[in-house]
Amino acid sequence: MPTIDLNADLGESFGAWRMGRDAEMLDIVTSANIACGFHAGDPAEMARTVGLCLAKGVGIGAHPGFDDLQGFGRRQITGTSPEALGAMIIYQIGALQAIATAEGADLRHVKMHGALSNMCMTDRPMADVFARAVRRLSDDLVIMAVAATEIEHAALAAGGPLVREVFADRTYNDDGTLVSRSQPGAVIHDAAQAADHVLRMVEDQAITSINGLKVPVRPETICVHGDNPEAVRLAAKVRERLEGAGVTVARF
Repeated sequence: MPTIDLNADLGESFGAWRMGRDAEMLDIVTSANIACGFHAGDPAEMARTVGLCLAKGVGIGAHPGFDDLQGFGRRQITGTSPEALGAMIIYQIGALQAIATAEGADLRHVKMHGALSNMCMTDRPMADVFARAVRRLSDDLVIMAVAATEIEHAALAAGGPLVREVFADRTYNDDGTLVSRSQPGAVIHDAAQAADHVLRMVEDQAITSINGLKVPVRPETICVHGDNPEAVRLAAKVRERLEGAGVTVARF
């Protein structure tokens, strides 16, 4: 059985507003995607989350999204020029990179958030802007790419390291993209169901869509969303099920 990374989107609190149970999640996951202040998070929260990751040995990643605090980065924003989009991505990665350096930590990977990621899954030119922006910063940063989408293809074309990501708590369309959160059944809330879903993807080396179609993938990291109310229990169950099947759960 393979070695699998388990990641979560964290650091999404800002100001007086609290989101998620990050400290508990960081006892379970092996990589963290930290909000960079656009869709969620703020400088103090970024530093706090980096410190927690460092203390718990969790891999640190930047999680850039649209500048959309009110919509939590889940609203599509169109009309942005490639130059502006690339600068927006670099700005957010750079902010977390500076904080990580100040805390004595290394930034290891980059993963897009929300609507930005969803749009890049099917829009190759947009995905290319993202991948090239990462590579302008570093040849070594790992791109966390949603498996079997244009993000994976763009990351391969840009060169450098990548890991292929699948989702524990989301269902899939026939083309390998995620079912929209506006549709019933898009989010899996039951921990046992999510664990079964993950183990099937790892064993089959394929995503099974809502219509039963299998899309071949090579899962290397599994995402559990930190804002899911059942996130901690779900992540723990997924890890338990993987390890019980002989899969090693460790940082990529």
